[in-house]
Amino acid sequence: MPITILAPKPPPQPSYNHDGYSSDTSSDSGGGADLDGDLSMRPVKRARHLSVSEDYTIVTPGEVITDDGQWMRGHGTYTVPPSQTIISSVAGTVTKTNKLLSVRPLRARYTPEVGDLVVGRIVEVQAKRWRVDVGSTQLAALQLSAINLPGGILRRRTDTDELQIRTFFAEGDLLVAEVQSLFADGGASLHTRSLKYGKLRNGVFVAVSGAGGGGGVVRSRRQVWTVEANYGGGMIDVVLGVNGYVWISKHVETPEIDKAAGINNMEESVSTTMYSSQNDHIEVETMREIARLRNVITTLVENGMRVDEDMVMSGYREACDIALHSGAGPEDVYLGGEKGEQLIAALTGA
Repeated sequence: MPITILAPKPPPQPSYNHDGYSSDTSSDSGGGADLDGDLSMRPVKRARHLSVSEDYTIVTPGEVITDDGQWMRGHGTYTVPPSQTIISSVAGTVTKTNKLLSVRPLRARYTPEVGDLVVGRIVEVQAKRWRVDVGSTQLAALQLSAINLPGGILRRRTDTDELQIRTFFAEGDLLVAEVQSLFADGGASLHTRSLKYGKLRNGVFVAVSGAGGGGGVVRSRRQVWTVEANYGGGMIDVVLGVNGYVWISKHVETPEIDKAAGINNMEESVSTTMYSSQNDHIEVETMREIARLRNVITTLVENGMRVDEDMVMSGYREACDIALHSGAGPEDVYLGGEKGEQLIAALTGA
């Protein structure tokens, strides 16, 4: 017996009175579910026509922003023709640019842009490429031809390299890379053709908010830098991925290179451990300061503040002062509760 699929009917649009409720709602209906279709249902929530005279008004999905025809809709909004009413499609803050209305989401997936430095995790190994999770709506691609081969060899990739593809990156490995290009569907193509990119070791991974209207990693002048930690912690590398993935690790000095030897010999000396998955020995003091930096970053994100080099370094200095004046001394790396509030107050001058 054939099955006939009917097109869905649009939901009825109730009219609202000055109180924000449907004008045809019966006062004695008693609420409840409309099981038989004979009741005029009350809307789930009030239709609030927002004033667009002020920025950063919080809206929720399906909420009417304005029905004034002079405004144009932007990202995070939609209209139902022929009506000119602008409705929010995400939960976020309303922003306006001249006559353009848009909604910046409170939490959002990372949108790749060419040149972004990202931290990602290998989730799949294919024939000539890896699939990398960078916190976007889809997995990024890292081609075999877009990495440096051990020994600094610049040549065409062969079938032998494809058979040894898991010796470079395997499932679960973390890496730092740069967005090289974008596909037509918005997917990102990565590359690690630089000595500052590659596999990550000797550290801790932190995933924070990297997009949207809340706090998180922002694009800044420098995304990678080395910190001279206090209390004997040595040198620590901090990598702030624009996608909201952060890597904090022990700094490993590269061997001395004869400048006259050229770039090829430098790549040969560094590439010997480039794809190693074995962590080096990390001193207890270094691990303690890595944990302190991690807690500073998570405290900044929890309080809706931006995460960049200046803010992280200011927060680290304040965290060291807080630990110095506490009873536990430098061993105290906890920044929750009152200590977190004290750190944010010191950074904001409150």
